[in-house]
Amino acid sequence: MNIHEYQAKQLLAGFGVAVPRGGVAYTPPEAESVAKDLGGPIWVVKSQIHAGGRGAGRFANNPDGAGGVRVVKSIDEVKESVSDMLGHVLVTKQTGTAGKEVKRVYIEEGCDIARELYLGILIDRPTSRITVMASTEGGMEIEEVAHNTPEKIITIPIDPVTGLQPHHGRRIAFALGLEGKQIGAAVKFLAAMYKAFIELDASMVEVNPLVITGAGEVIALDAKMNFDDNALFRHADVEEMRDEDEEDPAELEAAKHELNYVKLDGQIGCMVNGAGLAMATDRKSVV
Repeated sequence: MNIHEYQAKQLLAGFGVAVPRGGVAYTPPEAESVAKDLGGPIWVVKSQIHAGGRGAGRFANNPDGAGGVRVVKSIDEVKESVSDMLGHVLVTKQTGTAGKEVKRVYIEEGCDIARELYLGILIDRPTSRITVMASTEGGMEIEEVAHNTPEKIITIPIDPVTGLQPHHGRRIAFALGLEGKQIGAAVKFLAAMYKAFIELDASMVEVNPLVITGAGEVIALDAKMNFDDNALFRHADVEEMRDEDEEDPAELEAAKHELNYVKLDGQIGCMVNGAGLAMATDRKSVV
């Protein structure tokens, strides 16, 4: 199960991960109220959809206009940007040409960005271990970094017996070129992030970008979380965050009948009685 950025930040903040102040809005008046509470003088207006690349994306009704993430400097600009986003279809690299309709926005305080980094925790299937990934190339899709400059990705598998240790955090901090109080802040940040991953039964936690501010603070400027559906019975609060508007209607209907259905491209379907058989069946064998 996926959740929105603002929801991921709410969860991570509960574990001690540093995030900027912000609030969700469903209408321009609500956005104005949030912006006034934050106080400015700079705000960031973010479309909330389950897809990356929002800043570089474009709205279907105005392909030459601004994207789904905008930095603004007045309350009027906040209201104008929100009006441009709500109810309109945002097209990004990850949505495909169909795009996704924006039904909520996140208004966030501005941030003094000195550096942008990448930090993620996921389950690495080849090693069957929780793995920490970090890179100096923050703000870019990690797949592009892996393809173009794989040497810039630091990967640390975590022993399930010992779990994450302080030396893991220091190793990440040194590899990212952090110094002084930034190192201690990064170690604390990663420990909180790992705790959230474990206790919430997440399958991925990604902070991209992880920013170092001009004052040396370590902050999650963006956040993405995925969860193991099979563990949601333990996390009613997380399951309540599900946004069915962001999910495929056919998959939702199948889930109501306790069926696992994954919609793919093409005109061939496979009905199987196990995940292993499903992965072993390809199009050629079906044809």
